[in-house]
Amino acid sequence: MIAKAFGIAILMGVLQSCSAQPPEKDSAESFAPIPSANKAIYAAEIEKQYKQLLANKGFNGSILVAKNGEILFEDYKGFSNFKTKDPITPNTPFHLASVSKPFTGMAIMKLREQGKLKLDDEVTDFFPDFPYSGITVQLLLNHRSGLNNYVYFLVDRKVETYRVKTKKGRWVRRKRTIKMPPLKPGLLTNQDMLDYMIKHKPAPLFAPDRAFRYSNTNYALLALIIEKITGQSYPVYIKDSLFTPLGMTDSYVFSVADTANYIPSYKNNNVPYRIEKLDCIYGDKNVYSTVRDLFLWDRALHEGTYVSQSSQTLAYQPYSFETKSFHNYGLGWRLLNSPTEEIVYHNGWWHGNNTVFTRYIRDSATIIVLGNRYNRHIYQAKKLSSAFTGRIDSTELEE
Repeated sequence: MIAKAFGIAILMGVLQSCSAQPPEKDSAESFAPIPSANKAIYAAEIEKQYKQLLANKGFNGSILVAKNGEILFEDYKGFSNFKTKDPITPNTPFHLASVSKPFTGMAIMKLREQGKLKLDDEVTDFFPDFPYSGITVQLLLNHRSGLNNYVYFLVDRKVETYRVKTKKGRWVRRKRTIKMPPLKPGLLTNQDMLDYMIKHKPAPLFAPDRAFRYSNTNYALLALIIEKITGQSYPVYIKDSLFTPLGMTDSYVFSVADTANYIPSYKNNNVPYRIEKLDCIYGDKNVYSTVRDLFLWDRALHEGTYVSQSSQTLAYQPYSFETKSFHNYGLGWRLLNSPTEEIVYHNGWWHGNNTVFTRYIRDSATIIVLGNRYNRHIYQAKKLSSAFTGRIDSTELEE
């Protein structure tokens, strides 16, 4: 009991010294080193919780937890390929799903810093035939454009629910199948999505800036804007301007050119997902990376070596206030700002991949979990934070 109490006392002392943040600067900041004894305390507590939350509940993937720029815990469990039984290693890339969106968002902020675009530029400034007016770059970034999600309109048919009055005067719900305009054969690209929108003008959900509605269409369009400005494909631009400079050697953007090397994710019964019609649209998804590369990404953000701290401050502001909540969305990031926590994060899901990238601003800590066989327990990874915050987790993050 004495040893346990002593360990807790050391831990709380470190929490107090490491959690205090200096005033924000627009230049690189150095991390306070963590004494090795206290790193061991953190690691032991994280490992204990990891086994309870994930490792013993069918987890197949990789995990890394870091604080003050130091890795406290990492683990690699299961197979990257269930047929060949290839093990997951530190160099195994995972489809990040919507954890791709912060890369697109920060790339836009980088181009803004370089004077190549403004947040109030409209999509029609880049694509004159775009059939919706009043939609700015910022409204794409913060999901206030009102555009419907392409996964709902790039389909052959859709089922619609409607209400009808019966002979007895009661209103009841009915369903009908509606045939949609024909899609281009084969796998679709971002340009195919834009061409479809121009030709068929899918109905928006609401007028621009009226509300928040998460939509993958926004980030697929942002990828096209990046391509328009830079003259490079999105995969090449992200590799040359972000992955390579930051040393993210196992990261890449999947596109239609990579279909021969498609890496499947898996259903609960280990059956692989085959490549599908929307799998080559990027910007909203299709970044592949590792936990160690994402750790480098987190450090670059903290140190301001990719985009400035002032750009990040702008990106980490909430922009939607229709509903009173600690939860909100910035420019490429989900936010949770409560009296006790300031969390900038994004989660993801696509096919069998589900992912977590959670950054604790006040505690200079990060939790990264990547899975290739769908496991809802991955979204509980935030509970690991009690190991370094000293607080029992009481809030949920948006999946």
